[in-house]
Amino acid sequence: MNSPQTASIIGIVLARNEDCHIERAVENVANFCDRLILCDHRSTDRTPDILRTMAVRLPLAEFHALRHPRESHELLKPLVGTRTWVFGVDGDEIYDPAGLAAFRPRLLAGEFDDVWRIKGNVLHCREVDLAALKATGHQAPPSRSVTKLYNFAAVASWDGDTVERLHGGTIRFQPGFDDTKKRNLQEELAWEESPLRCLHLCFLRRSSREKEAAPVRENIMEIHRGGLSGKLHRLTNRILGRDTQSRWKQNHYCCGPLLTVDTGLFFPS
Repeated sequence: MNSPQTASIIGIVLARNEDCHIERAVENVANFCDRLILCDHRSTDRTPDILRTMAVRLPLAEFHALRHPRESHELLKPLVGTRTWVFGVDGDEIYDPAGLAAFRPRLLAGEFDDVWRIKGNVLHCREVDLAALKATGHQAPPSRSVTKLYNFAAVASWDGDTVERLHGGTIRFQPGFDDTKKRNLQEELAWEESPLRCLHLCFLRRSSREKEAAPVRENIMEIHRGGLSGKLHRLTNRILGRDTQSRWKQNHYCCGPLLTVDTGLFFPS
């Protein structure tokens, strides 16, 4: 009789011009994952060099240079239907490594096997003070969570127009699962109690090539699915030498009051 497949956690990082925070973003999730897929999409700053170096230093990491973000999702298709949790991490997402260390055995022991996606607590940061170990921003909830932790055992196929890993396309679920099978830890646990919590640095400078007060970047979904009006808006800004500001992030990540939290666990010495 064959033994059941052992569960695993695979992290996939997709970055473009993120050299300000990408090393910390990867470091903080490395021990949580059994394998790390580090993807760069045509960065022009130091991001590819940082990721290549980390792929050599971290024994379970691998580096991929992508021509299009959708290639990152192709890397995940062999995992469909396996006992794998896929953890999508962006270059501006700094997770609490101590919380992840406590969460990992629960995840692998099967506590969450009846859900297909887990979301966690997030602080969308307006300011981070590394000296004082404090961050100020809007929490999720009431803002939107960005945590991307997916149970690929629940998925039969994930094809179609996948703009990037874990976004878009058409998901066909295994029997007993559907899109409602989610666990929203951010609605169950306070920030201080959550094992899955993230400092989202989307409102801060993310690349050494950006100006100090650069506008908040559009995300991939905005860029690829903005329609004709969005394309014209971006073209006009390029002609005028202006950066395009993300309207979506302002609308979804700035809900509720500004709060300040301690960040000591996120930036261990």
